[in-house]
Amino acid sequence: MGWCSLQMLASSPRLAPMIMMVITSLFFLGAAEAAVDCATVRALVSTCSAFIAYGTPDPYPGTPCCDAMTTLNMVAEPLEDRRAVCSCLMDLINAYSPNATAIATLAGFCGVSLGFSISPNTDCN
Repeated sequence: MGWCSLQMLASSPRLAPMIMMVITSLFFLGAAEAAVDCATVRALVSTCSAFIAYGTPDPYPGTPCCDAMTTLNMVAEPLEDRRAVCSCLMDLINAYSPNATAIATLAGFCGVSLGFSISPNTDCN
């Protein structure tokens, strides 16, 4: 899925809350036992498309983006899932390298600690 597609997904005011509701429901239903897949991470990160596209410091990520980062943190609670989230974020950074800094700083700007730092040298293992 291309970045434009991710932006289109996130631009729908109805879709972002639905994505978060589905992800949260899966988490609470126990579907989070398996490692988080990259489609889930992309869906959550897509709510931050304006911030990623225009970079820092302006605009700062808004409430939907920060809610998505909080949900991502909840979904990635077990160590195995944190590693999967880390790998997916690194894939996004590699795929969208002009926006790497914005992607890497999302969680921090939202006051969320994912339990790992994102940089070009991050080893997710």
